[in-house]
Amino acid sequence: MSTLSPPTEQASNLVEMRRFLPEGTPEVVVHDAKPRRRLAATPFKYRDPRSIQPRGWVYGFHYIRKFVSATVAPGGVGKSSLGIVEALAMATGRPLLGIAPRERVKVWLWNGEDPMEELERRVGAAMLHYGIQPEDVEGWLFLDSGREMEILLAVQLPGGATLNHPTIQEIQQTILDNDIGAVILDPFVSIHRVSENDNGMIDMVAKAIAGIADRTNCCFDLVHHVRKTNGGEVTVEDGRGAVALLGAVRAARAMNQMSQDEADRWGVENRRLHFRYFDGKANLAPPSEGSTWFKMESVDLENGNAKHPSDRVGVVTRWETPNAFDSVTMEQMHEVRHRVSEGKWRESSQSREWVGYLVAEVVGLNPGEKADKARIQTILKTWFANKVLKVVTDKDAKGNPRPFVAAGDMQG
Repeated sequence: MSTLSPPTEQASNLVEMRRFLPEGTPEVVVHDAKPRRRLAATPFKYRDPRSIQPRGWVYGFHYIRKFVSATVAPGGVGKSSLGIVEALAMATGRPLLGIAPRERVKVWLWNGEDPMEELERRVGAAMLHYGIQPEDVEGWLFLDSGREMEILLAVQLPGGATLNHPTIQEIQQTILDNDIGAVILDPFVSIHRVSENDNGMIDMVAKAIAGIADRTNCCFDLVHHVRKTNGGEVTVEDGRGAVALLGAVRAARAMNQMSQDEADRWGVENRRLHFRYFDGKANLAPPSEGSTWFKMESVDLENGNAKHPSDRVGVVTRWETPNAFDSVTMEQMHEVRHRVSEGKWRESSQSREWVGYLVAEVVGLNPGEKADKARIQTILKTWFANKVLKVVTDKDAKGNPRPFVAAGDMQG
């Protein structure tokens, strides 16, 4: 293939004049003498950082304009339900889950698994729970089902994978025509027909979506399934298939259902209604210190009739882990300090004289309950760290040295 530039106007005129030349004259096309430059390094020009526009975070540190994010979770945890409430939060500009959107944006939610009627149930239930009126989302929320409108960005052919450029162009134009600021594609596996395990193919699909995000100034969230973890903690690295997807996104979060140990610690009866996510990859923002917790609340649609009962639909709500020091007062703390000074209380929870029994009596907890005992242990751990209490060595009734608890050296 020639690397010369296309014919100039002068060359084209010479070719046009060829019809006046004698028959048999050789065909000649004249090019510019200077080859066309296809690639070049760009010299860096310093810009005052204060003049650079801040990153376009839309919602928390997950949705960001011009970039693609990913949500990784096992089936049945609540990832699709979370996406619905987040879409409503961005479309209304309201902090439905305790996160205030930085701007109100139009949202396009596409679900490749559920029929449209089921999506209407789920969105309707969330609107009922949060008191959102139809006029609040009219023109701001766009909802589609893959059963009615398939999105297929790439296919794998005998000769390799290829992008579906007409569909890519249609998505891009739809976003621009409707001024959409956020797109949620759920799940990622439904928008392509290439091998999930091929890094090159998955990278191609992810980069195509990133290109749409860049050209439309839009943010994307790709909801992704995980491979089997045999009950272990799910991380963003557990996303099914090739790791190229994780490499292509700029923020990723993993979702986990509440464990039995966590349920026992906090006194939660139905742990399966609770889940959390944490930022497993946030290379444009500092990682979160801890997880964000949610709970599924059942909402009655009141749509029953003579043949069928009313539908109840789960809606994601924010949930806070119990604070061990809720209702614990300074007076109670000082009473514990005073009473350990007058008695002989042991550090070990296996002892009949465990100091936790004293804390339970003063604070009003039941050490026989798992949740209360875990709370007592948290209180003690904090008080030891803050020098409210301290461990000293003393002799027990048999004259053997044992660790006992005494008032600490705290000031005040």
